[in-house]
Amino acid sequence: MLRAVVMAVSIFFLAAAAAAQDLQSVLQTYSDDIAKPSRRTVGEAITALIDSDLPEVPAFLQAWQEKNVWQNVDTGLFYYVEGSDPVTLIDLSTGVAVGTAPKAVMSQIKPNAGVRGVIGSALVQYQLLDPDYDRRAAALDAISRDGSAEQLAPLAASIADKPDAGLQARKERLLMMLTARFAPSSEDRVAAIEALSSDVSVDVRAVMNQTLTSTTGVAATLPEGANIAAIREVGPDFDVNTAYAELASAGLAQPTVTEEDLKSALVANIVDGKIAGVPVAAMSDPDERIRAYQGLVDAGLAAPFVPMADRESAVAAHVFYTQYDEADQAVTDAAAAAIKQIELKVGAMQTADLALDAISLASIYFLAAIGLAVTFGVMGVINMAHGEFIMMGAYTGYVIQQVIPDYTVSIIVALPVAFIVTFAAGVAMERLVIRHLYKRPLETLLATFGISIALQQIAKNIFGTQARPLTSPSWLDGALVFNDVVAISYIRIAIFVLAVMFLCLILFILKKTRLGLEVRAVTQNPGMAASMGINPDRINMLTFGLGSGIAGIAGIAIGLYAKVTSEMGADYIVQSFMTVVVGGVGNVWGTLAGASLIGFLQKGIEFFNPSNTLAAQTYMILFIIIFIQFRPKGIVALKGRAAGN
Repeated sequence: MLRAVVMAVSIFFLAAAAAAQDLQSVLQTYSDDIAKPSRRTVGEAITALIDSDLPEVPAFLQAWQEKNVWQNVDTGLFYYVEGSDPVTLIDLSTGVAVGTAPKAVMSQIKPNAGVRGVIGSALVQYQLLDPDYDRRAAALDAISRDGSAEQLAPLAASIADKPDAGLQARKERLLMMLTARFAPSSEDRVAAIEALSSDVSVDVRAVMNQTLTSTTGVAATLPEGANIAAIREVGPDFDVNTAYAELASAGLAQPTVTEEDLKSALVANIVDGKIAGVPVAAMSDPDERIRAYQGLVDAGLAAPFVPMADRESAVAAHVFYTQYDEADQAVTDAAAAAIKQIELKVGAMQTADLALDAISLASIYFLAAIGLAVTFGVMGVINMAHGEFIMMGAYTGYVIQQVIPDYTVSIIVALPVAFIVTFAAGVAMERLVIRHLYKRPLETLLATFGISIALQQIAKNIFGTQARPLTSPSWLDGALVFNDVVAISYIRIAIFVLAVMFLCLILFILKKTRLGLEVRAVTQNPGMAASMGINPDRINMLTFGLGSGIAGIAGIAIGLYAKVTSEMGADYIVQSFMTVVVGGVGNVWGTLAGASLIGFLQKGIEFFNPSNTLAAQTYMILFIIIFIQFRPKGIVALKGRAAGN
């Protein structure tokens, strides 16, 4: 009977204690820290809230972080509130209205940014297991931005929950990074660092660099047990004066003035031809200068000066070093090895990224130049208006988009329309101007240059001087991202694909069609082609139209990449001629080789001089001039009769 009574009393008191441990009672224990929180003092209160295991704690922390918690200044109790004045008091545990109060007696709890950050870190452990996907993702974002040792255990505990494969992979990766930085076991940290050594992402590199942060120090001997990163030797990059200044700032040597300060003090204290009793005439002697200056120091007229020999002796008597902030040498050794491995991979990735950029630029130059290669190579016409055909094609695409708002359909329609428009313009130009100037290259150059200026002005009159957008379809938005180093935009990929398609199309026309056969015949020997029944005049017209039409389609591709303006063609005419000449006149494969050479060359020069693209283009032109001196017929020179022409 007595045992039953004791048991009943125990159960009663345990139940009473559990009932007493509600959210409000925990808050009252830390009332001051919650009502006026600071980053230094709020941690204990948050820890108590988490340790209480009360189900309403996550909601309270969220409301506290968002400044939605109020305190009744008369009673000291905390509430959520609704309404204006009087406000409705909402119980923190039940969410039920428990009364009203004048707004004047309610004080809003407003944690500062630092406190909100601490609260956010505490919320992470709840959000990691939240049923809502967005909350779990937000928790991982918070850890990515500001990971801490306190988040290691909650993150590890959440790994067992696998509601989403993508988030699970992020959790495992973040756990690896937190382990590398904060795990209590040296072996676990080293293993995590080694596992991350194959990851070239920015956040992993940041983890390694944070592990390898260091500070400089100086002492008579190396500190015992210190994790030394390097010994700093006195040399060109760390001279005696710099080393001595560090000694003085550390309180290990007497501060000194510079030689310039010494001379200035001597000059400023010349009295009756003497300085501290030493004649000015004796100042050519270094020892006398020091003696005079010491007299000024003794008189309180100058700061102390330490001779160079004494400075050298003081520096030689001390050790200058760099010490890792991380005390565990095994961890820093692993991090240093990992960062070297990562840097090698980053270098390889940067090379790959540069190659992708160069291929993309080469594709643009190839598209811009392939039409010129057809006209210049077959007809020998120096068409300075070729860039304006590119501009004409781009404006055609812009007009089509004003009529057809669907960007995918408009681009599909614009490609053939741009070809037709520029083909017709090219045929008209050839019939009206070019046909009268064959075998007169200088007159052709001047005439087409004048036509290019006229076409630019016509474009300005119609479309104005403001740049017009040629909008790409939504499926070309964004980029193909391989990692944090290598990425290429989908528009550049599309331009590359278009360039490959045109390469295949031009090769098919030239190699597999009658028109191509006749073009090659006229290219190699116009007289013989005419005697075989081929009309060179007709071939020249169709060839010029074909080259102009290809330029129009190139304008669509370039317009997706750059703004459409009346001067856009001028940006590509020089590169187009360089591409054709360097590659080899009259040869499609030569145009491809020239575009590749110029694209890679320009990107390579820009890599070493990224802040000055004009200088990069200048160096590229100089290189091409030198290249042509050694190979005037280009990379892929024509053979046979065509070469003689």
